[in-house]
Amino acid sequence: MIRFGIIGTNFITNLMIEAGQHLEEFKLQAVYSRTQERADEFAEKHNIPTTYTKVEDLVKSEEVDAIYIASPNSFHFEHAITAMKHGKHVLCEKPFASNEHEAARMIEAAKEHNVLLMEAVKSTLMPEFLSIKENLHKIGKVRRYVGNFCKYSSRYDAYREGTVLNAFNPEFSNGSLMDLGVYGIYPMVVLFGSPEKVQASGMALESGVDGEGSLLIQYEDMEAVVMHSKISHSYNPSEIQGEEGTIVIPNISEPRDVYIQYNDGSTENLSVPDEYPPMYYEIKEFIGLLQKGHKQSEVNSLENSLITSQIIRGARRQMGISYPADKK
Repeated sequence: MIRFGIIGTNFITNLMIEAGQHLEEFKLQAVYSRTQERADEFAEKHNIPTTYTKVEDLVKSEEVDAIYIASPNSFHFEHAITAMKHGKHVLCEKPFASNEHEAARMIEAAKEHNVLLMEAVKSTLMPEFLSIKENLHKIGKVRRYVGNFCKYSSRYDAYREGTVLNAFNPEFSNGSLMDLGVYGIYPMVVLFGSPEKVQASGMALESGVDGEGSLLIQYEDMEAVVMHSKISHSYNPSEIQGEEGTIVIPNISEPRDVYIQYNDGSTENLSVPDEYPPMYYEIKEFIGLLQKGHKQSEVNSLENSLITSQIIRGARRQMGISYPADKK
């Protein structure tokens, strides 16, 4: 049984808890919130026995084995470091950190304190992404990867009316690239590793975050294109284009209904049975690693998280997007 403490009481945490309930080894032990009222409300909703209003008290608890971090992006570093210093294993929501410097220090802390640290990217651990990896050879030499995730944010309506919510506030290291672009970048890194060159452009909003953008990424013998947006919506799939065919991925953030379209016109369905919520697989991976005594995932590895952080920060530099966390 792995006893989880939760930092963050937003919608993503609700989805994580819903997914975790499908695992016998998953136990909700404690939750942190800045206010006792919110902590009590969340604890009652999910039958969580213990509440905290100080992160330090949560991570010191001997009744907690691991911390799930779903606080705003700019707090990931602070919360992860604090947890690991007290010997707690950490499952940290994407994006891993505000920049590559924070990511590197988080990785150092995990090694120093001998704990498991994993970025909670759900897509790369879902069954159909594993199917993509297993069948990648069928499309021949890969020449282009297209990661497309453009999803109009419901919070943009408030922004257009003059209210800047957290999703568009640079204080929290948010923006389109950090929140949505990572869904296109992380699978690319898992499949193809670190690129040789990244060119980025985007649309900066008056609040100081990017609303949308594109990355042109160069590998030795292929290229990648990543498109992301929180101010417009795309209905086009993502693709991995090879010389013999193309793998079509309708939703890169939750790969399902994936298939190969071969050059001769035939298709091959790569779908596999998938009966659980998307976040189930990352929690299963995390718990499985703890049970085996491993300190990192082979898929959502520390190296992949660091490379992704480097790509994102480099792209933000080119777009002229800088956050307060970058200046620390």
